[in-house]
Amino acid sequence: MSANGLISKYIALTLLWFFSVVMTSCAWANVYSLPADGGRLIGRIQHHEVQKGEYFKTIADHYNIGILELMESNPGVDPFLPTPGTELMIPTQMLIPDVVRKGVVINLAELRLYYFPKHQREVHVFPIGIGKIGWDTPEMTTTISSRIENPTWTPPKSIRKAYLEEKGIVLPPVVPAGPDNPLGNHALRLAYGYGSYLIHGTNKDFGIGMRVSSGCVRLNPKDIAWLFEQTRRGEPVRIINRTIKISAEPNGEKWIEVHSPLSETENDSQVQKALKLTSDIVRFISDADIDNQKANDALLSQRGLPVNIRW
Repeated sequence: MSANGLISKYIALTLLWFFSVVMTSCAWANVYSLPADGGRLIGRIQHHEVQKGEYFKTIADHYNIGILELMESNPGVDPFLPTPGTELMIPTQMLIPDVVRKGVVINLAELRLYYFPKHQREVHVFPIGIGKIGWDTPEMTTTISSRIENPTWTPPKSIRKAYLEEKGIVLPPVVPAGPDNPLGNHALRLAYGYGSYLIHGTNKDFGIGMRVSSGCVRLNPKDIAWLFEQTRRGEPVRIINRTIKISAEPNGEKWIEVHSPLSETENDSQVQKALKLTSDIVRFISDADIDNQKANDALLSQRGLPVNIRW
C-alpha cells in the first residue's frame, strides 16, 4: 500500500473512532445550555423510528432517558414489542423545575435528576430510579454529607425482612463492595434524617427511570460516576415532587408540562390519577391569552412533554 493509501486509511480509522466516541457519549450525556434570558424551556423533542429488534429499554438506553418517561410520551405503544417503523417522540425537551438552580435537583414525578455545575450556564439531566410504592423517596432540602467510592451496603432490618418475605432471599448484615453490591461503585450519602438515603449506582441492567428502589435514588453507572466526580461534601440537594411545571417564557410563549402523579398504592397504579392544581397553576391557565383546549388536553393526557398553550 502506498504512503497516501496508509494516510487515508489512518484518517478514516481516526474519524471512525472519533464518531464512535461521540455517539457513545451522546447516548448517555444529556447536557443542555441554560437559557440566557431567564427562560425555563430547554432541549428539543427528538424522533426515533423503531427498528426491528428494538424495544423501549434499548431505545431509552440510547437516549439516556427513563423507560416510564418514554412510555408516558408514547401512550398506546407496546414497550416490549413496538412495531418496527413506529415513530416515537423522545422526551428530550423539558421545563427546568422552578427552584434554585444550584447543585442537585430531583423531581420525583419526572424521575429525573438535574445537576447545575457551579459557574457554568448548563444543566445535566439524568434518568433515575426512585422508591417503589410503600418505600417512597421523600421530598427534602438537604446536602451531600459524604462521598463513598466502592461502598458496602448495610441493609436495614426492614429491607432484609422484605427480601426474605417477598423474594426468599436471606441478605447478609453487610454486603461488601463488588459486582454483587446493589449500590454499584459510587454513592452520595444525603444529610437527611439518619443518613439512610443515598444517590447511588447499580449493579443491575434495569430499573433506571422506574420505581424500583427501597427509597434511595438510583442512577446508571456512568451517570453516577460522572456526578460523583463533580460533587463535593456540602453540595445542596433538593428533592421535589411536582407533576405540573409551567413557564411564561421571555418571548411571550406560555408552556405547561404535565406528568402523571406517582401512585400511592398498588390499586391506583392502574388508573389515571387526579392532578392537584395549585392556585398559581390555576391563575396561569386562566389567563386570557391561554388556549383552554390545549391546556385541558395537556392536563388530561399527562404525556410529560412541554406544550405551548398560548393562543
